[in-house]
Amino acid sequence: MAEKRNIFLVGPMGAGKSTIGRQLAQQLNIEFYDSDQEIEKRTGADISWVFDIEGESGFREREKKIINELTRKNGIILATGGGSVKFRDTRNSLSSRGVVVYLETTIEKQLSRTKRDKKRPLLNKESVSNQIILEKLARERNPLYKEIADITIKTDNQSVKSVAYNIIRLLEKI
Repeated sequence: MAEKRNIFLVGPMGAGKSTIGRQLAQQLNIEFYDSDQEIEKRTGADISWVFDIEGESGFREREKKIINELTRKNGIILATGGGSVKFRDTRNSLSSRGVVVYLETTIEKQLSRTKRDKKRPLLNKESVSNQIILEKLARERNPLYKEIADITIKTDNQSVKSVAYNIIRLLEKI
């Protein structure tokens, strides 16, 4: 990449945004941010606690502010929360301040990647209801990811390094 530009990763939980973002940052030698980790760092509490105390709407307000702040930086990779695209302001910030990469995955992959993760406040411990939850979220959010995506890449059957390599290759064409 000739000039330093921002790369914003969007997609559902379990798509690999954080893992792929770290790999991309390492390969491109640029700074990596994760909006969920920034919220945890600034509140001193994990995401589940923020959800419990402030509800989803309070969490989303924090997320919106942090993403607005981080997208103003130059030459970063940002992994966003799966629901961050719910706000038009956030979608506008992402699409106008960098290249948006939609990491697409299936419900089945999401279930397998998130089943042991205790930091998913929207998911239950019961996997049957999680499928219903993820299907509902996909219906609401997938069109929003597609709306702002400059690049869409499927993450299901590729290694992290392979996805990162493909993203870099596609970025060079933009």
